[in-house]
Amino acid sequence: MSEHRTILPEMTGAYELELEGEAATQRLGRALAGILRAGDLVALWGDLGMGKSTLARALIQARLRLGGRPPEDVPSPTFILVQTYEAGDISLAHFDLYRIADPAEIYELGLEEALEEGAALIEWPGRLEELLPQERLDILLEPGRKGRRAFLKGTGDWAARLAAVKDEM
Repeated sequence: MSEHRTILPEMTGAYELELEGEAATQRLGRALAGILRAGDLVALWGDLGMGKSTLARALIQARLRLGGRPPEDVPSPTFILVQTYEAGDISLAHFDLYRIADPAEIYELGLEEALEEGAALIEWPGRLEELLPQERLDILLEPGRKGRRAFLKGTGDWAARLAAVKDEM
């Protein structure tokens, strides 16, 4: 695997949340599930152990419930790179790009198709470098005073939709 640059999104003006423990991270995932739509890309940023997979699992499980599906195990796609779920009205693709060697591999993994057919969650989005789509919700997780801090910033109509998330947190 080649070396990758760490590219973080510009988070000036982001909505900030203190997440006290895993339960708060899961609550954020459930809140996001309710506002997720076809064509949405959620980019999960943060170091190892910051809760990206916890957030993704909670979002996917909540979206499955919203789609009338029974609960199911949501493994991390670390080794298979992408896992897709049929969540009612949308398909939801969960990408873990930690192991990709070349940003162009995203085309083989089907990101474009995933966004045409539904929504996508991407862990380690910086691995895509300049291929990362501009239209997205960025969530940066980092250490906080009482656990973790989450910074949320999106393009397009994400700002309006995030108001619903603020109300649930």
